[in-house]
Amino acid sequence: MEPSSAEVTCNGRKRKRIAPAAQEEVKRLKTAGQGGEETPESGRSPRSPRISVLPDRLQQPITENDLTQLLHYAALGKTAVVKQPSWCRLHHQKRVKAVNVVIIEGLTQSHFYKHYLTLQHLRNNYTTRVTFTPSSTDLASGIFSSEVPKSDDPSVSQRHNGSSEIPKALRIHPVITKFGTKRRGLTAYVLPEDEMIQKRFPVKGLPDFQDYLCTDSVDRVTDSSPLYGLDCEMCLTEKGYELTRVALVDSDGKCVLDELVKPQNRILDYLTRFSGITAAMLRPITATLRNVQARLRTLLPSDAVLVGHSINNDLNALKLIHPHVIDTSLLYRREFGQRFKLKVLAESVLNRQIQTEEKKGHNPIEDALAALELAQYFIKKGPCQVVELHMEELWGYKIVEEPEDLAPEPAPTEHIQSHRFADVLQTHGRSVAFLGKRSDIALDLSKQQWHNSDKEVLASFQRQTKSPFLSMLQLPSLSNHLKKCSPHQEHHRVCANLRDLCVVFAGPFPAGFSEWGVRRLFRCCGPVRNIKMLNTTVRVHAEVEFELLEGAVLAVKTLNGLNMQGQSVKVQRPVYESLLDADLTLDALMCDSSSLLYAVRINPSMADSIHTSARVNGHVFNAKSSDVTTVEQVNGQHSQPKTKSKLSEETVRETFSHFGAVERVDLPHQSGKHARHAIIRFESSEGRHAALSSSEDLRKENYLVCPSLTPPHLPSWAAITTAITSVDPDSKDQERTHMHDGEMDLMMGKLDRRLQKLFRYLPEGTLSVVVLPGHASAEGLLPGLCLMEVKQGS
Repeated sequence: MEPSSAEVTCNGRKRKRIAPAAQEEVKRLKTAGQGGEETPESGRSPRSPRISVLPDRLQQPITENDLTQLLHYAALGKTAVVKQPSWCRLHHQKRVKAVNVVIIEGLTQSHFYKHYLTLQHLRNNYTTRVTFTPSSTDLASGIFSSEVPKSDDPSVSQRHNGSSEIPKALRIHPVITKFGTKRRGLTAYVLPEDEMIQKRFPVKGLPDFQDYLCTDSVDRVTDSSPLYGLDCEMCLTEKGYELTRVALVDSDGKCVLDELVKPQNRILDYLTRFSGITAAMLRPITATLRNVQARLRTLLPSDAVLVGHSINNDLNALKLIHPHVIDTSLLYRREFGQRFKLKVLAESVLNRQIQTEEKKGHNPIEDALAALELAQYFIKKGPCQVVELHMEELWGYKIVEEPEDLAPEPAPTEHIQSHRFADVLQTHGRSVAFLGKRSDIALDLSKQQWHNSDKEVLASFQRQTKSPFLSMLQLPSLSNHLKKCSPHQEHHRVCANLRDLCVVFAGPFPAGFSEWGVRRLFRCCGPVRNIKMLNTTVRVHAEVEFELLEGAVLAVKTLNGLNMQGQSVKVQRPVYESLLDADLTLDALMCDSSSLLYAVRINPSMADSIHTSARVNGHVFNAKSSDVTTVEQVNGQHSQPKTKSKLSEETVRETFSHFGAVERVDLPHQSGKHARHAIIRFESSEGRHAALSSSEDLRKENYLVCPSLTPPHLPSWAAITTAITSVDPDSKDQERTHMHDGEMDLMMGKLDRRLQKLFRYLPEGTLSVVVLPGHASAEGLLPGLCLMEVKQGS
């Protein structure tokens, strides 16, 4: 329902009232900050090298291959055939003077956030952070031995049938650059684990998929392994999208499974237009998700390869982990990461009409078969022939042969015997050095220095008369100390401490106040993860866990003292040992995101209830008795006209651009729900400051705001707490833990100071990368962290 013109006019008048004050504040702050071409906030000239992670990749973990791509580009650039990494941007690469990589063995992302206050240098001087996927191999060895593309055109050695030169249009085609031109077996197109993690496939050991079922699969498949086409249909329930139908076809195209599934939660929308599912179809169905999972495990051979179109969605609907998959949306690739619809591919490649308008919804058997045959066709023809045959109808342009007299002259051949990173660097005159513990590294021994302590490594690096262009330092001291404790138990404790920051206790509530009423009241501050009702003999209290740090902060700030039926509701943080320094942690996080603002849209009735309860010196005063919020109002028992509280990027920009230039608006969506909160990135911190100064006016506009606190690379602060398991240590274990924590904090402080000295020693224009590699074991993966910054002039 669109807002009426009266509402738009009213809202427009409100914005005009707050705009002049906001603009004056911005003008004052800008005037105070002027004084040169460089702003104090940026501290860099416009042409200085800098690094940034693409917004849509910020919340995805990077792998060893991703990091290696960045190092290749930073160190070699266009001196070799090296492309800008797909997950980040290194601006003004030619101005990068050196590359320094520090690998801190044994540390995980959890250690960083547990000792967040102690690590002042790392959190203040490294503005770019991204989650790092642990590798089972030695990271330093893997980087040095990685292959760099050959110095002549890489596609020349991948010619169709190994013969004549292929046209330029083919050489730069996204399918050819990914898969080459040679015809290969199916294993060449099975997604590797690091790409599955990057594309958000369910992968065993990752915390988001703890409750998923794993198929009985072998570790490796062969080119003769059987292909199975898979497709699922879903509906929208109270908990998001859930499975309603699944179809599986074997490599001969025979349907071996077609089953309707009863969702566990109440259905809000059958999505009949897409799924073809109706209420009448599901009414007699008793099969559950668990039944279907068991059938699939029985039907699939241990070496089966599942094929589907955007098959990660199907596996998530099935809550199933299968390590060997081919995704046809990633086979028939488009430019800039775009994907073809299955309907388009089936029509162009298979000459078959599917998902037509005459049919009521999609047929999963038809879709599974189409995906299977598309994969079989791609494997049979090979990437080069597929592109040649369908270039115009799929990718929209023709292959034009270049005239011989206009063909580019071949580049001078550089006879490089080895294409390993370390060797190519030295061929291009780039000096290289490795300092750390003794290990098997593909690097000349004269370029290696072996040490057993962090102090020795750093002292040896600083003694060098000339800094190498690429230096890699491996710090081993903490890994030796961490062997004394279980990394997974430590991870669970850290996650529990982080969770505590997202929790508030509230009460007392009036008699009859329900859990749903608590959720409805507190969701005005942000998405709520969990609610636990605490009913005493006389009064009702609740423990509320938010998904985001900001939700808990806003709840304490805005709902504490809310008057309900003449009774003041107290909202406060729990008093745990882990929260003794919570205020310092929040202040530090606030400083780290100086231009980011968190905003949540609330219903006008809730805004009025919050606004009329003004806290003065710890007391609550109400303007009149009618301002008192009732149980019925919160529980929704009185029929009131519904007001949209969902957000759009356009409305957010319109409201907040009055305070300063808005660079970006992120609207995190929950599955099946509209966004209610937004993260707003201003081009400068003045914009955020002006918006916070106008929080009361924004509340009249039905917005609650606070500084953004959740680190941008985490989808939510609480996301890494989902794998918590109950651990009940005895008193001796607790005593040992306290001793270990004290030692660890001292060691982390010492590490941070050493890294600060190293950073000061690096020449201006150095790309500095600090890697906390994480931990990989049979128990699962503990994510690491990669911190990056280009050192600027002081």
